[in-house]
Amino acid sequence: MKKSILITGCSSGIGLDAATTLHAEGWQVLATCRAENDCAALREQGLESFVLDYNDSESVCNGAAQALERTGGTLDALFNNGAYGIPGFTEDVPRDALRHLFETNLFGPFELINQVLPAMRKQGHGHIINCSSVLGLVAMPYRGPYNASKFAMEGLTDTLRLELHNSGIHVVLIEPGPISTKIRVNSQPHYEKWIDNENSVHKAAYKQVIEPRLYAPLGGKPDRFELPSSAVTEKLKRALDSDNPKPRYYVTTPTYLAGAFKRLCSSRLLDKITLRS
Repeated sequence: MKKSILITGCSSGIGLDAATTLHAEGWQVLATCRAENDCAALREQGLESFVLDYNDSESVCNGAAQALERTGGTLDALFNNGAYGIPGFTEDVPRDALRHLFETNLFGPFELINQVLPAMRKQGHGHIINCSSVLGLVAMPYRGPYNASKFAMEGLTDTLRLELHNSGIHVVLIEPGPISTKIRVNSQPHYEKWIDNENSVHKAAYKQVIEPRLYAPLGGKPDRFELPSSAVTEKLKRALDSDNPKPRYYVTTPTYLAGAFKRLCSSRLLDKITLRS
């Protein structure tokens, strides 16, 4: 019998690579996207795909119900992957921007978890795997909303893991560093909507530091230590294949370094290292 997995954010990048790889290896992959046209493209590739938008509670509940219907009321795994960022200085981020980002990066994923947990509890097993970030371990400047959402994801995921101890349901974090995805492109409309860079005290920094990186063309010079999305899929597979997965799986050298610095350095020293990088 095929194992089943529900994956979010499958239009590109990490979600797409995970969906196509696991499908090729015999999993029943339920690959979801926010937009129907992206789902249609996945169906043309032979994947089961339907809409699931973290920002819409009804869409989350309907997506979970559809996943359980397609698998006969069971689900072996959930991989929460979708997220976006709002680049900018924290003092320039309005309240509504934070609210909208947290709907996608935190509230939606955990509502989805709560929707599938009863089925996993009934069957006595399951893997819940949340895609966090190196920025859930160590904050970086100009990325406040994203940092905050990933720190919150880490806290809720750790709590859930403790609460599900001995249930047969494994709760795991994957923490990638720089990965070749469209996250910068996907963040551009949010930056343009929410950040008033022209009237900011940091106007010069936006022009000289943030925007050149944010609008850098795809396919250009990769970040140092950047890895393809397949590096995340490899850690995902390792977690799925384990009957006793680790609580955390690091991906890329910066995450390993951040984890070590977090354990060994004072906050003051960690600040110096972060600002220098």
